[in-house]
Amino acid sequence: MIALARDIPEFGLEAGDIGCVVLVHGGGNGFEVEFATITGDTLAVITLPPDALRPVKGNEIPHARAVA
Repeated sequence: MIALARDIPEFGLEAGDIGCVVLVHGGGNGFEVEFATITGDTLAVITLPPDALRPVKGNEIPHARAVA
């Protein structure tokens, strides 16, 4: 799992939103990431550069927010 390092407004995603890497492109030059609701409905599957992502740390707490 990863967290967004910045907002991706065209998909309604915000920095800190948690996603799951489903594919690594070019040895880490890009990552296909799925973002989903708590109930498992996919919001977006998008390819992002490494600088748009950050690792999730063990001392962080998930946060719930409503999406459109």
